[in-house]
Amino acid sequence: MTTSNVDSVRMKQNLTALVAINTENPPGREREAAECVAGWLEEAGFDLSFSEYAPGRTNVTAVLRNGSGPCFAFNTHLDVVPAGEGWTQDPFTLTEREGKLYGRGACDAKGPMVAMIEALRLLSAQRDGWSGTLMGVFTADEEVASEGAKHYVRDAPPAIDFAVIGEPTSNATFSAHKGSLRPRVRVKGVSAHSGTPELGVNAIYSAAKLLGLVEEAHHQQVRCRCHPLVGNASLTVTRVHGGHADNVVPESCELLLDRRMVPGEDEAAVKAELQQLLQTAQTRYGVEAEIVAWQPTTGGATETDSAEAIVQASLDACRRYGQPDPGPFGFQGGCDLVHFRTLGAKGVVIGPGSLAVAHKPDEFVPIEEFIAAASIYRAIALAMLPVEAAS
Repeated sequence: MTTSNVDSVRMKQNLTALVAINTENPPGREREAAECVAGWLEEAGFDLSFSEYAPGRTNVTAVLRNGSGPCFAFNTHLDVVPAGEGWTQDPFTLTEREGKLYGRGACDAKGPMVAMIEALRLLSAQRDGWSGTLMGVFTADEEVASEGAKHYVRDAPPAIDFAVIGEPTSNATFSAHKGSLRPRVRVKGVSAHSGTPELGVNAIYSAAKLLGLVEEAHHQQVRCRCHPLVGNASLTVTRVHGGHADNVVPESCELLLDRRMVPGEDEAAVKAELQQLLQTAQTRYGVEAEIVAWQPTTGGATETDSAEAIVQASLDACRRYGQPDPGPFGFQGGCDLVHFRTLGAKGVVIGPGSLAVAHKPDEFVPIEEFIAAASIYRAIALAMLPVEAAS
């Protein structure tokens, strides 16, 4: 394995700077990090632009046009999850020990971002080796609802042919991910004094009947939908809230359902199934319930066929730079690949570090993977932007 031309000292310095910028989401405040990234890439010869969907919630886009050919984009997110408790060092001070770099965002996803920035620098300095348009699209708010990526897509950007999304995959290739829907369901009852409960309708009891149907639907219908890379779809409940006083029969109870979709499922059809579930509760048990809101999520499921050139190029690059089991695999959760797929991009998800340590105290990225990721990213871009494409 060789990582020639990769400046590992510069990469560590860049990651130190980004980790020190607190972009915990909520509230996000990605503007400072976006400006930091913009400064590095402007020095490398890229054209830079910013876009905001809310004050301080900022995307940054870098573009380098180098002759005719496809458009290739690197993407990952500027925000991180809250640091939380349990750290053995300051989460916003990058700390190196035993071959690992520790800090909030080290692997999810400021480590992948720095590796992408290094690859973009190297590609800018190697313009005789590729032809087309090269982009870095670094977005806000992936961790809560992917609002940054959704805003970027709504802004009608140019079509992107190929995209690599940076998330911690231990430098393996992931070509599919799940999607999610989270309906907030209100179950209705009739209040009464708790001393005379027969004069009311207990919404919590009614919600319990609906929950039985949710469990039944998961086991008998939803989980039977299986995808070879991401596994089965699912339906579960993640929150319950009912009642407002100790001595009052509750007139309402709210449930938050979590429906994980697999590639090939249609979002509109899944929403219709959830509505039908409430209708079944009405017909079978007399339960009155309605979906009062859809909670924000990262989005739907997607996949790029394993036979596509970018998947094959990614597998080759991951293998060449130290990953003996390069995939392709599938994410159980969601990410921003689905939004780039709506632009026509065929894409994959690759990055240093492991999801097993993301979102936890003492998050880290292995230094060897971190440095190798820059070479992986560069190799994929070179494969997808060949000079012979210029004609």
